[in-house]
Amino acid sequence: MIYSLNGKFIYGEQNFIVIECGGVGYKCLATMNTIKSMPRIGENVMVYTHMIVKEDSVELCGFRTKEEMNTFRILTSVSGVGAKVAVAILSELTPEQFALAVSNGDVKALTKASGVGNKLAQRIILELKDKVKKLSILPEAMPTGNVSSNITGGNISQAIGALAVLGYTPDEVMPFMSGVTGDMTVEQIISSTLRAIGRKG
Repeated sequence: MIYSLNGKFIYGEQNFIVIECGGVGYKCLATMNTIKSMPRIGENVMVYTHMIVKEDSVELCGFRTKEEMNTFRILTSVSGVGAKVAVAILSELTPEQFALAVSNGDVKALTKASGVGNKLAQRIILELKDKVKKLSILPEAMPTGNVSSNITGGNISQAIGALAVLGYTPDEVMPFMSGVTGDMTVEQIISSTLRAIGRKG
């Protein structure tokens, strides 16, 4: 399993990038968010990867952040969602926006992606939203810890519900919410928490 690539960015198109490591160019299926974050041609870059092994092929997918890689893996666990559909969704939505869309049951946000119709969007929400339901997240039951008292319980609850879509339990995310402030939106809380988790990892 190839976990990451660290080398020169030598080429990119609409749905893939090529990273050269040790004289070998690795073609990686990539989201538009990852492609847009690439440096200039010839400059060094590190991407996280996910390898897809089929009977007749081996394909690498490249991601600029761990959050995007993890969201891709969660997406492809849904029946009917292959690598190309997952990449299409993550080209339209960041991991934070995707988690929020699933948590809110926002079918319209998911159908913006190429190849995603109403039925598939509803299936994604149904299968992944179950993670939130199983955690029984209730605002009054939320631990406060070091989280700013200026943040409404609703915002915290919604953010933690969205993070649950990405596989994080409330106990796991609460220690990383110390940087949350009163003027932050739900999406900003999610983004801040994911960055804090990434620094810890």
